[in-house]
Amino acid sequence: MDLLKQALDFVLHLQEHLHQLTRDYGAWIYGILFLIIFCETGLVVTPFLPGDSLIFAVGALAADPASGLNVWTATVLLFAAAVLGDSVNYSVGRFSGEQLVRRFPRVFKPKHLALTNEFFEKYGGKTIILARFVPIVRTFAPFVAGSGAMNYRRFMFFNVTGALLWVGLILPAGWFFGNIPVVKENFELVVLGIIFVSVLPMVYEIWKARRAQAREEAPGRHPVRPGSDQE
Repeated sequence: MDLLKQALDFVLHLQEHLHQLTRDYGAWIYGILFLIIFCETGLVVTPFLPGDSLIFAVGALAADPASGLNVWTATVLLFAAAVLGDSVNYSVGRFSGEQLVRRFPRVFKPKHLALTNEFFEKYGGKTIILARFVPIVRTFAPFVAGSGAMNYRRFMFFNVTGALLWVGLILPAGWFFGNIPVVKENFELVVLGIIFVSVLPMVYEIWKARRAQAREEAPGRHPVRPGSDQE
């Protein structure tokens, strides 16, 4: 329970914690940020790590000259972490996907895999790009792509494009808006808003799938016509 509280506190107060980490570790902060994004995208056991909100907070922090955080260095490292993370995840799915799903069902949860498969069915390879902006799906999409044997060159095109858009849109947003007084004073609400907006596509897909299932299971879905033999 204490670990959960600490994780929640870290996410809600990202900017403050990043300031503290930068002061404590200096240039090592780049390695810490790289590791968080790499694990969030590359390891299916860590989908809970901050992604969108962390990148936004990094942009906001880099806009403050006193922070010592270079925006270009941070951008390149986060982009590299996102690409490498997805690449590793794809490779794990490609070479060990079926065995891992069978052996560790609690880690590779069927509902998460099913949700990711729904995205692939709807958007095809573009799922790798769109998933960058959807928590959980972001972590499982490259794994499913690998286990489904998507062509590696095609995967890498979507991987690099998605990482460019993800980091290239959210980090500048943090740079330009993160230090506006009203945003800075309500940073916790901004983080919650980012998480809420990120989760919306996933919630919509789940709602749509359940609605379709309910329609399929509803009694009288195929009403008997008057005059038929079944009346």
